[in-house]
Amino acid sequence: MFAINHCTVTPVRQEPSEGAEQLTQLLFGEVCEVLDCLPRWTKIRSTLDGQEGWVDFKMVTLTSEPSEQLALRVLNAPVVATPMAAATPMDGGADLLLTLGTRLPNYSHGTFEVLGKQYLIDPACVNNAAQLLNSDMSRAELLNNVCAIAQTLLNAPYLWGGKNAMGMDCSGFTQVVYAAMGVNLLRNAREQMTQGELVPSLAEAQPGDLAFFDHADRDPQATNISHVGLLLSPTEIIHCSGCVHIDTIDEQGIHLSDGSLTHHLVQIKRYL
Repeated sequence: MFAINHCTVTPVRQEPSEGAEQLTQLLFGEVCEVLDCLPRWTKIRSTLDGQEGWVDFKMVTLTSEPSEQLALRVLNAPVVATPMAAATPMDGGADLLLTLGTRLPNYSHGTFEVLGKQYLIDPACVNNAAQLLNSDMSRAELLNNVCAIAQTLLNAPYLWGGKNAMGMDCSGFTQVVYAAMGVNLLRNAREQMTQGELVPSLAEAQPGDLAFFDHADRDPQATNISHVGLLLSPTEIIHCSGCVHIDTIDEQGIHLSDGSLTHHLVQIKRYL
């Protein structure tokens, strides 16, 4: 059985409780597999990134549509490419605010459809990611597009498990930025590091590459990947730590304005 998220953002929690840790979020229209049901809660697995957790059953709608067909249509759909965009129901009613990275199935010339309901959206807020990647746009232009999208989220606040413009964590930030370019990243930093092509050194990095970090700067025994950010150049990185902001980076890692090292650089990967 599968379900579709019909809310702008739906928290996915570790346990079936409002007080439980938020692991991630579902954006509007995202498809999930239903794994278990309680009177108020539904355990789901996202078809986009495989994340599992519990959602309030009122925030998703069950569907009988074949799962593979449904998931592919959402995965390959055009994407909201601005921090926020208004979707207006064509049958009337209040606008729905959508956030960057939201996929728009059945999109055509400013309209899209979810759960049989049609919406209007400003085409200027939408990237037809599949067309973008298959266009004659140069790689440099694509990378500049990634960096421009990332910078629209400057000052978005940090929120554990978040992946929307009003609150996101470090890997939620990179996931939705790349979603707007038609690249489907996994959810957390350790998983994202298993994707893409290895970049041997910071000197060979290009804008749009992702850099991964541990906290060996604080604890020499630390080996877990705990942070990710997007390189704007070999000396600048945009990342979500406290909020989305730009810091200096070198072969050691991320530095504050006073020169102190905050994140130890482990690896760089390329996705475009």
